[in-house]
Amino acid sequence: MDYSGTHLLADLFGCDGLDDIDRVESALRASVAAGGATLLEIRLHSFGTGQGITGVALLAESHISIHSWPERRYAAVDIFLCGRRHDLGAALAALVSGLGAESCTERRIARGFSIDDGALAG
Repeated sequence: MDYSGTHLLADLFGCDGLDDIDRVESALRASVAAGGATLLEIRLHSFGTGQGITGVALLAESHISIHSWPERRYAAVDIFLCGRRHDLGAALAALVSGLGAESCTERRIARGFSIDDGALAG
């Protein structure tokens, strides 16, 4: 398989400030920098006071997204970075730190395709 990137799915538990749009934006910006990615734009939506936030950091290399449930102190995070030079562990650690997560689980999926397997055949 030709290497196209790694997709990291993470569950963050025991988080703080998940209804604070400025804090979530700051954590996303720190994650982008720590991962060595190129930020194009951040789009966030707050569902209101005490409600969750959903958003994405659009990257030249793909994206980092978050959806939060402050009432459960839980956030679902999705980090997809193309290329081998990026540090997904550092990107995740920045989010964990920025949101004060008490624990985190993660799964990594190699993404890509091979011309030899007909993936590009019409």
